[in-house]
Amino acid sequence: MALKILFLTHKYYPDIGGIETISEILANSFYNAGYDVCLVTWTKEIGKKTFPFKVIRSPGFFDLIRVHRWADVVFENNLSLRLAWPGIFFNRGWVTSLQTWITKADGSVGLQEKIKFKWLKRSKIVISCSEAIRKRCWPTSIVIGNPYQEDTFKHLENIEKKGDFLFLGRLVSDKGADLAIQAFKQLLKEQEDNSSFSSLSLTIIGDGPERDKLEKIVCDLKLTGRVFFKGALRGDVLVKSLNEHRFLLVPSMWEEPFGIVALEGMACGCVPIVSDGGGLPDAVGKAGLVFKRGDINSFVQSMLRVLKEPKLEEELRREAVMHLAAHTSVEVSRLYLNIFNGLNNSKYN
Repeated sequence: MALKILFLTHKYYPDIGGIETISEILANSFYNAGYDVCLVTWTKEIGKKTFPFKVIRSPGFFDLIRVHRWADVVFENNLSLRLAWPGIFFNRGWVTSLQTWITKADGSVGLQEKIKFKWLKRSKIVISCSEAIRKRCWPTSIVIGNPYQEDTFKHLENIEKKGDFLFLGRLVSDKGADLAIQAFKQLLKEQEDNSSFSSLSLTIIGDGPERDKLEKIVCDLKLTGRVFFKGALRGDVLVKSLNEHRFLLVPSMWEEPFGIVALEGMACGCVPIVSDGGGLPDAVGKAGLVFKRGDINSFVQSMLRVLKEPKLEEELRREAVMHLAAHTSVEVSRLYLNIFNGLNNSKYN
């Protein structure tokens, strides 16, 4: 009989976000591997997609009791106490994956965070999505990096890489799009006598409250015609655009817990250049360059390196093959399923 996995995720499709995406990838992978999956979420909207496993949205009291009784293993993809509380009454294999910081933005711990830390002690196994999360949140946890959608984000044949730098993300201050623009300007200024840099461009994909401000910065810096805003792109259009560019810029000012966007860009043939905050170094491994977060000079030097060192670019692209292989949905789900099976075989002891 197939192992019964109760998958708890606070939000899920059609909501958009990192945890929502990871939940969809893992739940589908668990099901495709032959496991019995029931996913429970507070997201009420159904969306257009259908799933081969059971999805319970906005569950009631008795819904939660029933599914917790049914499960062999309970998997929290990030802490969700309002979905997890019935676990107090059932001795089940319990695994919690930490997908973001438990502490507050300044690193402090309030009452809510203390409750979360106390709840985590119930988990048989705690998994962190990056080494940074492990160190700050749960030092004894196991690190399993996040997967990407390899069936969607991939290299496309016969696509010319006519674009240079690309920023992909929501246009909010934490994501650092303004730093990308400033660094691009500084690079052009430092290399104004270099004719090979005369046609360099920066493409910005995404939308958000900072867009008007960013467009004004581009205008003020006289970068109109060199920096292009494409708005929010998804699906095949996004994949095609990624395939058309050489380098992906991820200059997050916030310490990203992981940074799946780096994997998505890498899978489409972009060399990632990322800030050193949080889990981004884990996300790129040896297949990208890392600069000091918020340091424009460090950022520009990384951009210059990939432009001036063709052998470095080739080396990073070679490293990407093995790095991506370790982050496919099949490989990452295999690591999780090994843990689930181990717990079940040990009778939850």
